[in-house]
Amino acid sequence: MNSNNVDQSGVCSIDASSPTSVWQQCYIFNYKSSFLSTMNIIFLSIVLLLLFSLVSTIIGIKAPLLSLNENEILYLFSNSAQVLASIYGLTLTGFIFFRNELSREEFEDDTLTDAVESLKNRYFKILTFLTFISIATLFLSNIAISAQSSSNLIFITIIINVGQSFFVINLCVIAYFIFDVISPKRIQKESKLIQRQVDPIDDKEQQGSLETFLKNYNELENIIQKYGQAYQSELEGNLNTSRRRISNVRLAEFILRAEKIDRGLFEEIKSLITLRNTIIHGAEPIVSETMVESSEKILKELAESLDV
Repeated sequence: MNSNNVDQSGVCSIDASSPTSVWQQCYIFNYKSSFLSTMNIIFLSIVLLLLFSLVSTIIGIKAPLLSLNENEILYLFSNSAQVLASIYGLTLTGFIFFRNELSREEFEDDTLTDAVESLKNRYFKILTFLTFISIATLFLSNIAISAQSSSNLIFITIIINVGQSFFVINLCVIAYFIFDVISPKRIQKESKLIQRQVDPIDDKEQQGSLETFLKNYNELENIIQKYGQAYQSELEGNLNTSRRRISNVRLAEFILRAEKIDRGLFEEIKSLITLRNTIIHGAEPIVSETMVESSEKILKELAESLDV
């Protein structure tokens, strides 16, 4: 994406000359921004990890604040490893429980799919990083314990300080992860984030008519429900026996598979559905004028494609 599509504030602007649709231009850029926000957390943790390790090692070599004997070092690292392993295990168990709760909420209400899947993706990235530094911390603890027979005091000092720096940062990341997962308004917060990704508005002058947007969406939903279910019957027959309501995105996919719409229109419909779902789940009840116009265009294109 070139610089013409993004202003200095990071809000997506539209390049009319680009062959990429309005929805795709905004969504691609802001998906990257969301990914970077998660990666910034990991990057900050790595920076603090390196900084703590460097500072503590320098202090430990030049002017140590504490002097530990062999038994104290063995006790410190053996207990640190046990404590970390226990906390990590409990955190993972709790996360699995909360993840199952998210999946249950998603199953009961398909309009939560975007927010829930975004949360799962975010949690997975943080948990992957957390697992990596936990393994590294345990590995350093084993080295510190086994290195006590070494006569190289500088090496032992480095391992001790780096190992404890990993332990401290590891606990901080675990604490952040726990509070992030159990946040009582996580769905609402994620909905607001997704709304900013799909329909960024930097001032009130850009606001469009929410009533018009919802009117267009309701008409589009009626078309998708009617024709999506018809094409589902043609493509799957009676294979789908689930009583669960089929989501609008899934129904739009049936229309796509029936080759009644192209991939570009499907992605625009999907983004329109995403925006509407975020609004009903706690995001700001506002839409941009650009998106109101886009909803009218998408509705018209869908109606023409299906000869409605």
